[in-house]
Amino acid sequence: MLCVVLAALASRAGAEELRDVQFAEAGGVALKLDAHIPEGAGPFRGAILVHGGGWIGGDKQQYITYIFKPLADANFVWISINYRLAPKFIFPAPADDVELAIQYVRKNAAKFKIDPDRIALIGESAGGHLVSYVGAREKNHEIAAVVSLYGVHDFVAAAVEWKPVPTELYQLFGISAVGATNVSKLVQGSPVTFIHKDMPPYLLMHGSKDEDVPYEQSVEMCRAMKAADAKCDLITVEGGVHGMDHWEPHPELHWYKKALVDWLTKTLQ
Repeated sequence: MLCVVLAALASRAGAEELRDVQFAEAGGVALKLDAHIPEGAGPFRGAILVHGGGWIGGDKQQYITYIFKPLADANFVWISINYRLAPKFIFPAPADDVELAIQYVRKNAAKFKIDPDRIALIGESAGGHLVSYVGAREKNHEIAAVVSLYGVHDFVAAAVEWKPVPTELYQLFGISAVGATNVSKLVQGSPVTFIHKDMPPYLLMHGSKDEDVPYEQSVEMCRAMKAADAKCDLITVEGGVHGMDHWEPHPELHWYKKALVDWLTKTLQ
C-alpha cells in the first residue's frame, strides 16, 4: 500500500480539502493530487482533473482551477492531479500517470466518498489531449464520462495546420522533426486512432478562435465518434481563444462553467 500523507484542511460548509496526497510513484517521481470532498456521507459524483501546460509545464493548481468552484458548488468530488512532464518524460508517460490516478481513486473510493461508477475525466489543453487519449483506450468501464477542453485529438492533422509546429510537440514525443520515420508516434498518440463505439460519452468544449489548438480538432473528433456510434457532444465557445485563463476576464464567456456542470450532472446520473 502506498504511504500517503494527508493534509486535511477544514473549509466552509464542512467540506474537506486534501493537499499533496501521493497517489503513485513513477520514474522516480512522486505523483500527487489535491481534492475537494463535499460535506455529507456520499457517495458523490466525481471528476479527476488534468491540467494543461503544453505537456512540459503546469501543475494541479494551475490552469484548470477555474472549474474547482463550479464542481464543488454542484456537490462533486474533484481530484486534481500532477503527471510527469516532457521533455524528461516522453509520451506515453503522462497518459500512464492519468491511468494510475484512476486506479488510485477507484481503489480509495470510500476515502474520497466518490461513486466509482460516476467518475469523469476532465482535462484542458494538454490535459484535454490526455483525458481524450485515456478515455478512447479505456475498455473496462472505469470512467463514466470524458470532458476535453480544447485538446488535441489528431496530431497528424494538427501538425499540418501548425505553422510552425510547436516545440512542445517535439518534446512530448522525443523527436526533432515530423516525418515518415516517426509519424507513427503521432498516430499512436492521437485519441482519434482509438475511437470505438463503447467509449464513454465525451463532451468537447473549444473556443471558435483558438489560436493554439485548431477548433477543427474537436469538430472532427466528435464527427468521427458519432460515425462510430460513440456518444459525443460539442460545445463551441464563440469568440473564445485558447485557455480558460483567457476566458476568465470575459464574463460573457463564463456560461461554459454551467454548461460543463449541467452536462456532467445529466451524464453521471
